[in-house]
Amino acid sequence: MDLSKLKPAKGSTKKKKRLGRGQGSGRGGTATKGHKGQKSRSGYSRQFGFEGGQMPLLRRVPKYGFKNINRKEYKGINIEILQALAEKKGLKTIDIDTMIDAGLVSKNKLVKILGKGKLSLKLEVKAHAFSKSAEEAIKAMEGTVVIV
Repeated sequence: MDLSKLKPAKGSTKKKKRLGRGQGSGRGGTATKGHKGQKSRSGYSRQFGFEGGQMPLLRRVPKYGFKNINRKEYKGINIEILQALAEKKGLKTIDIDTMIDAGLVSKNKLVKILGKGKLSLKLEVKAHAFSKSAEEAIKAMEGTVVIV
């Protein structure tokens, strides 16, 4: 077998149509870009949101609102969920890693313990923040609150 005689199967390759190379090519003159005007020129790019000179939507609609860049967003977990988790796994200490393993929070999230529900176990709870009611409920059961 001679590698110099290899060629693609008949009809599998086509020559690219060369635009703007005279009337005989079938794509001469305007090279499929219509007639004259800004869009037919090289380097044309339309501004984002351009609506043909009409006032664009992003300028018609008023701006509103405020985004606080210093806001800390917490994932709230109620003490009733901690109670269920502690009973299920027989835990005395609940920290962030325990909650991540249980699927309650994802990594890198800040956790705040909230006071909904009843607590009937003595627990040591470690989290980023606690509501007053949650802290009182944990301390009422002689548990400990640790802010990470």
